[in-house]
Amino acid sequence: MEEDIRFDKLWGIAVGIGATLFMGWFIATEFEGLVTFVEYLGRAIAYTPQSLRNMVDYYGAINGGQLGASMLVGAVFGAVMTLFVILNASNMIDKLRVSGISQLIGMAVGVVVYLFGFVLIESFFIALGAMIIVAFFRRDDLRPLVMPETVRRLSQPDALRLMGQAVLFGGIAGGLGSQILGYPMQHCTYNAEVEAIQRQIGYLVTLISALIVLIPLWTWLLRRNRPLNAGTAGFFRGWMLPIAFLLPTLVSLAVFLYYPAMQVATLSLNAQRFRQERFVCLDNYVNLANDSIYQNSFIVTFVLMAAIVTFSMALALSIAILASQKVKGANFYRTLLIWPYALSPVVVGVIFLGLFRQGRTGLINYAIYQLTGETLNWFTDPSLAPWVIIFASVYNALGFNILFYVAGLQNVPKDLLEAAEIDGANRFQRFLRITLPLLSPFTFFLLITNVTYAFYGIYGAVDTLTQGGPPLGLAGQDGGATDVLIFKLYSDAFAPGAQIGAAAAQSIVLFLLVAVITVVQFRYLETRVTYAD
Repeated sequence: MEEDIRFDKLWGIAVGIGATLFMGWFIATEFEGLVTFVEYLGRAIAYTPQSLRNMVDYYGAINGGQLGASMLVGAVFGAVMTLFVILNASNMIDKLRVSGISQLIGMAVGVVVYLFGFVLIESFFIALGAMIIVAFFRRDDLRPLVMPETVRRLSQPDALRLMGQAVLFGGIAGGLGSQILGYPMQHCTYNAEVEAIQRQIGYLVTLISALIVLIPLWTWLLRRNRPLNAGTAGFFRGWMLPIAFLLPTLVSLAVFLYYPAMQVATLSLNAQRFRQERFVCLDNYVNLANDSIYQNSFIVTFVLMAAIVTFSMALALSIAILASQKVKGANFYRTLLIWPYALSPVVVGVIFLGLFRQGRTGLINYAIYQLTGETLNWFTDPSLAPWVIIFASVYNALGFNILFYVAGLQNVPKDLLEAAEIDGANRFQRFLRITLPLLSPFTFFLLITNVTYAFYGIYGAVDTLTQGGPPLGLAGQDGGATDVLIFKLYSDAFAPGAQIGAAAAQSIVLFLLVAVITVVQFRYLETRVTYAD
């Protein structure tokens, strides 16, 4: 026992010395970079007072109508949403249950009416009404909306006090939060001369800005109104200790993520010409919406994303099932199957460049020539080039997917499969009714990671293999057959005479697109995931 304790102490000392030596080596080799970082950080801190003065001057000179309109939109939104959140979380009203199908139909109706010319606010209320109507027809539980008992509960003094707090705090938070994004946008969307499309986008930006303050408010109100007998597991007794733990992470996120993101968002509101910036409000976003080449990039991205996600996950599951069989040397070839994930997309692109090379020098074309006497133009044919990107991307992501599916298959209880086999279930029925549902946590995780990879990770393959081509239409007037959003963003940002503001707008659109898709996946797909106890 004493020898174990002595060994643990010696091991702890050795680890501490090793960590100290590593930190010393790192500081010595990266000293110049650290000095530069500290200088930039010092400049940013020194500029903070000037930024505050600029903000004060801006709000002192802003048009009262623009400021009041933005604060009114944020306050109304904050009051209504906070009231709904508090009532739905308290016992004052029974839980409303609206199925995911009803919500999706309501959203689809809202998008359709918006495309037919309705403004954003009108489309929102039409979508809400459609969702409620569909929910009633589908017999979702909306009875609390029409029950007299609900009205009696809400007329009680405690309920009125709670609703009053929700409306007051929500209105103040929504009004103040609407200015977080209103200041860098200079409230341009509330100008009387602005285009209708920019005004509608401005309303949406105001609501998103208000949520930055409303979400922490909702968290605080829900904790404050939690019953006294509610459990406190997972919470600290005070606030100093969790803040101390979170401070390094928060500082890192603020310096390396949030501040650069705000700079990019601000840059997207400007047009750069002859090294001069000019504020153009949301013109960059409107131009993207009217750009046929950018629209083509949208379509190409979604088509390639659907193909990459479907083929990579289906093929990975099939290979993982074969790799999970009890055969000699299974661990060895499982390791080989994971190797493609260790390759960067550029290296994978080089490999597939050799496989699909033009003429008879490429391996694939050589095999096709031996069988048919003809060769295919994989990189210049608009119908074939996307398949090369799909093949390369699927190969690159395959090892990662196999790794998780193999782990998931090893966790499937053997007794369930044996019991189903005894009951007469065949191999396909056992897979469909037992194995596949128990793999749903892995499938859900891989779906999210593969969708993200299909938007961002395929840049290396596109840049190496096709450079966004081959062109569609005369002189590429319709874009490129593989000109995905991430490649178009990079090529537009670093092209000679590039419009940096337009490229920044593309980056914001791409980020919001991936974020919305991820939220939708969590909202509507996670409920179908089966987690084992």
